[in-house]
Amino acid sequence: MTVVDVRLGAFDRMPTKRLLLDWKLLQICGFAIALGVSAPITATAQDSAASAGFRQAIAEMAWEDEAVAGFYRSNGFKAIWTGSDTSSAQRRSALLQALSEAPRHGLPDMTATVNALLSQMRSVQSTRQLAEIEVALSRAMVDYARDIQTGLLVPSRIDDGMVRKKRKVDIDKLLAGMQTERPSAYMQSLVPQSPQYRALLREKLRLEAAINMGGWGETVPNGKLEAGAKGAGVVALRNRLVSMGYMDRSLSNEFDTKLQDAVRHFQEDHGLNVDGVAGAGTIQEINRPVEDRLKSVLVAIERERWLDPERGERHVLVNQTDFTAKIVDQGEVTFVTRSVIGKHTSDRRTPEFSDTMEHMVINPSWYVPRSIVTKEYLPKLKTNPNAHSYIEITDNRGQVVNRDTMDFSQFTARSFPFSMRQPPSSRNALGLVKFMFPNKHNIYLHDTPAKNLFSREVRAYSHGCIRLAQPFEFAYALLAKQSEDPKAFFHRTLNSGRETKVNLEKHVPVHIIYRTAFIDETGSPQFRRDVYGRDAKVWDALEREGVALPGFQS
Repeated sequence: MTVVDVRLGAFDRMPTKRLLLDWKLLQICGFAIALGVSAPITATAQDSAASAGFRQAIAEMAWEDEAVAGFYRSNGFKAIWTGSDTSSAQRRSALLQALSEAPRHGLPDMTATVNALLSQMRSVQSTRQLAEIEVALSRAMVDYARDIQTGLLVPSRIDDGMVRKKRKVDIDKLLAGMQTERPSAYMQSLVPQSPQYRALLREKLRLEAAINMGGWGETVPNGKLEAGAKGAGVVALRNRLVSMGYMDRSLSNEFDTKLQDAVRHFQEDHGLNVDGVAGAGTIQEINRPVEDRLKSVLVAIERERWLDPERGERHVLVNQTDFTAKIVDQGEVTFVTRSVIGKHTSDRRTPEFSDTMEHMVINPSWYVPRSIVTKEYLPKLKTNPNAHSYIEITDNRGQVVNRDTMDFSQFTARSFPFSMRQPPSSRNALGLVKFMFPNKHNIYLHDTPAKNLFSREVRAYSHGCIRLAQPFEFAYALLAKQSEDPKAFFHRTLNSGRETKVNLEKHVPVHIIYRTAFIDETGSPQFRRDVYGRDAKVWDALEREGVALPGFQS
């Protein structure tokens, strides 16, 4: 860490990145000189005059920013940054140090901001200018805290499927904390403390080092490489995997068992089918430049800031790009199953949000969403009234409509007056159990009769809800907190054949996220395809905000 230099004269001598301050100009005994006052005055008179004028100037400088103005009103318009005392100097130093280190957290380079603040400090000639720098430092801290705690971006402005709401930063509490806590430690406390965030920062450093070393070398020629193959393509594949850290160096030009193991390991880390064969899909991922992986990590760091730090001691985590649903207990993954997410179309993509699971329904009915009724089923009913006969058509009184006496061709999507319901059965679209966290998006987790989809590498097929490969085991894990024999309880209810709502005695937070880069439970970096193209949009937005890769700073 940089050592603080607290001499005013050091401002002009120190490099920009040595941001450590003193401000002798602001000492009470020198304030009259700074104002150009030639006649000697007492410290008491100086203090009184400076105090009244300063408070008025603070009020004027801060009024445009209601949050900052509110803080100064509550503290009587007193300075927290521009005092001549040691504590004020430490606050300035800690803030500017944090701003200078912003790129370490995937935030824009703030050198220009820091230089502007330093320039203001050096040129203070009046009480008003002193108030200007006081407010400027507070605004800089507020902006930094918002960015590092809740993210640079507003998710919903980037993609309408990212419906996660940004948390608000309590400005009064934020600035008050700078007064009462040790400044350096307090600034560090603003940084997200989740293990995932810290692990992503380490991966960021690793990838930046790889870029500085020239990347991962030559790409692998297109084609298929497998055990027994020889030649230049195998050498290129081996060299690439060596550069990435998947195997040790070797002079062999043969696709041997060591290379096969390295390919398997790479496939595991990138969500590919693990067969040890470097086919087209695997080679495409191996050839992605390190810069692309770093972009994914920077996006993941930003996304981690969007999540509330209080995830819940027990919570469900669904990573759409990983096609998995996990139960996490006190930071440890205690259950994981494969999942299917929404199809990559405008009306089916699964949104990103958090909510709270309240109950499950065993032997559920499927109440067909209006959009599916009108877009998919009504056109078929017009030509064949008995299409999808396993689904009931009901009127507004809940009475089943006689299909044989109904002319469905008379209805449009807007005028169709009926609802559709599939009763409980093994053929039900929701399978035999669904897990509910009531939300306006009508998204939930559920079983499915279409088990074949879980063996596919990319699993984006649903209408938006999350299908689980092991829904029964998922239910057992949830019920284990409230039942001595959750499996027996579940099957006793299931075997009744009746639609049954089972409340969770302790509700469970559910976080539906989208991460193309994450660090798994073993500490291994994982990368996934950008299924919906959302991360590409996030990266573009981060670039517009000033986030840059090494060597690309503007």
